[in-house]
Amino acid sequence: MQLISSRHVPFIDSQTPELGHAKEALFRDEARGFILYLSNGQPSSNSDERVVFLSLREALIWLNEPTEDWGSFWA
Repeated sequence: MQLISSRHVPFIDSQTPELGHAKEALFRDEARGFILYLSNGQPSSNSDERVVFLSLREALIWLNEPTEDWGSFWA
């Protein structure tokens, strides 16, 4: 598995009006293709983590998202 790109996404928590930083990382795996790892950046007991398998097209869209669209794969 190879790390392609990662980024920190600033957000405002809806439950507490505090600034947070989510983490996103795109990996390429020979067997499964592209894997997007999403984490809300909280300590492990409160964390929300997701793994999304992406096609080549979806991976390119993620890589080329403008800054204001970062975090769009959380929906």
